[in-house]
Amino acid sequence: MFDTLTQKFTSITSRLAGKRKLTEKNITEACGEVRRALIDADVNFRVVRDFVARVQEKALGLQAIPAVDPGQLFVKVVQDELEALLGPTDATVYFNPTGPTVILLAGLQGSGKTTTCAKLALYLKKKHGRHPLLVAADVQRPAAIKQLQVLGEQIETPVYAEPGGQPPVLCANAIDEAKRTGRDTLIIDTAGRLHIDEVLMQELADIRSRTQPHEIFLVVDAMVGQDAVNSAKEFNDRLEISGVILTKLDGDARGGAALSVKEVTGKTIKFVGVSEKLDGLEPFRPEGMAQRILGMGDIVALVEKAQENLDLEQQQVQLEKLTHGRFTLEDMLKQFEQVEKLGSFQSVIKMIPGASNLLGDEDVDEREILRLKAVIQSMTAAERERPEIIDNSRRKRIARGSGADPRDVSGLLKQHREMKRMMVGKGRFAGLLSTMFGGGGNGPQLQLPEGLGLPKPKKPQGPSRKEIRKRRKKGRRKR
Repeated sequence: MFDTLTQKFTSITSRLAGKRKLTEKNITEACGEVRRALIDADVNFRVVRDFVARVQEKALGLQAIPAVDPGQLFVKVVQDELEALLGPTDATVYFNPTGPTVILLAGLQGSGKTTTCAKLALYLKKKHGRHPLLVAADVQRPAAIKQLQVLGEQIETPVYAEPGGQPPVLCANAIDEAKRTGRDTLIIDTAGRLHIDEVLMQELADIRSRTQPHEIFLVVDAMVGQDAVNSAKEFNDRLEISGVILTKLDGDARGGAALSVKEVTGKTIKFVGVSEKLDGLEPFRPEGMAQRILGMGDIVALVEKAQENLDLEQQQVQLEKLTHGRFTLEDMLKQFEQVEKLGSFQSVIKMIPGASNLLGDEDVDEREILRLKAVIQSMTAAERERPEIIDNSRRKRIARGSGADPRDVSGLLKQHREMKRMMVGKGRFAGLLSTMFGGGGNGPQLQLPEGLGLPKPKKPQGPSRKEIRKRRKKGRRKR
């Protein structure tokens, strides 16, 4: 998502980079490009108009700053306005202190409500220690109840259902069930329609009246564009929602819904669905989203993912081995497996500042990691430990075992040598891990072995031999 928008913003700022300073003319031209980029991304036209006006006004008021590139100044203005457009936000969920907390999820059909119910339940279990009960109040869609029950089994959360029952009565009965079984949070999956109609809204109003929900979250499909924003406004007018959950941000949506929904509804985006996995629900961070749109990555989100998913003990062992100059193919395999825990390789790359610009339009082939793993897994323990013993006959055997070509095995061995050269003794890998695990915060702490830390700044070097010869020659001419 946002790939096209990111490329256009990068192009705009690169054109400004060649200017000596920001002028009314080049600011107007850049704002015109921003306007076209946002409209192409299906952002609401009123939002575009107001956003561009604010950027232009702010940029015109800037004074030239020595040693600061005009393109960077303009990017800073756009970033600040994007953050203001998307935020401020607060992912806090209100919990009822005297009884079960009721959370109602509403939205159009196909927006991902049922899956989001399970994701939210898992998030509340992991982050807040809650004991949720999922409520199958969508009795209209075939197999909706079964889908929620399957998801409930996967996250070990019970599901309350009454096939053929009336949703308002069913939800009221679910509250009694939660009290009886000691469940402190109800998450209600309601029916959706292909469009907003009176029957849908009346059913939701009846459920709200019977359950008095503490939170009403509107689930919005980010791939629908302006239609999603228009429906969000209607839902808010009728239900007074407390926040928005954006789904399918890992798809190829143009981003219009994400950039418009808060401005149009006046309600903040609470959470975003970033993958199809049930742990793929994250609190929304306006600054992180703005940085991704501008191609700056989101290192904070990457660090949080690392702290939650990476094995600290394994990384500690890896650091100790690197201290002694060891990095085997077995270590390489473990690193591939660790990266997979962070999500798709494409999504991880986009969180690294500057990586999106290096990739350009190219997509990362996720299957390449699987092929490399298969090659390593076809090796013996001795070959993984000492790759230098792999000769032509071993290379052919490994290729047959992994369904690869002997040249692929040679390519892997070359990649391993390059990774070892970069990581061992240079502290780069240790520096990344220390950022992920040692930076203050609530995450686990990683103890860096002595002598293996962040790279030391290079000492200033004297003039090169060529420079010395030029100076001597110049001195002789003067004499």
